[in-house]
Amino acid sequence: MNYELWAQKECMDWQHEMMKRSSMFGRTAKSIQQKINNKIPQKVHDVLTESIKGMVHTVLFGSDLTTKRQPAEDMTFEARESLVKEKIKTYKRLAAIEGAGTGFGGLLWGLADFPMLLSIKIKFLFDTASIYGFDVKDYRERLYILHVFQVAFSSEQKRIDTLLKLKNWEETVKTFPSLKNLDWQAFQQEYRDYIDLAKLLQLIPGFGAIVGAIANNRFLDHLGITAMNAYRMRLLKDLE
Repeated sequence: MNYELWAQKECMDWQHEMMKRSSMFGRTAKSIQQKINNKIPQKVHDVLTESIKGMVHTVLFGSDLTTKRQPAEDMTFEARESLVKEKIKTYKRLAAIEGAGTGFGGLLWGLADFPMLLSIKIKFLFDTASIYGFDVKDYRERLYILHVFQVAFSSEQKRIDTLLKLKNWEETVKTFPSLKNLDWQAFQQEYRDYIDLAKLLQLIPGFGAIVGAIANNRFLDHLGITAMNAYRMRLLKDLE
């Protein structure tokens, strides 16, 4: 089996897992998590939601994320994926360094560092899109990046809905207005309403049992797998 066929099979398996509904145990755990989530101080929720708002604005309008990134050309699919895997390792190291000072500093220190940790992950997604050959200067590709992040960190139903949008991206993107006419405030409000804040809380050093590099490694592993398969869906969809 050549590499493309192997990657396509892995992508199909991933899609199957992502489309699964939660088991009874999973729903019970979610209910417990929601009760815990309701006890989290409002200040924590405010920091998370404002960080997501800033992330959406930066992805849509931030020129610093696009000026130095050109779509990779003349590479085999296998070579592209090898480079993406190296990027995952690189960004794991960056996130570990960034979070080192807050790993044992408690929740408030972790909150102060959260926007920077989030920006590292978004830069990873921009690099990944470029490696797969997509031009991140194109507003539609930046929307795709936001949807990839949403698949990784949304609640169950929204994850499934967003995955279906990615699978039919050529049709999905037609529903969005031009960047000039996009009501970004309304877009980011809806976007962050669907992000599962309970999942993002696990990224904050000092919250719960997961701290520092462990949280960031898990985050980037999950986001990396999600991103790779999201771009496989586009590039390998016509593969026999």
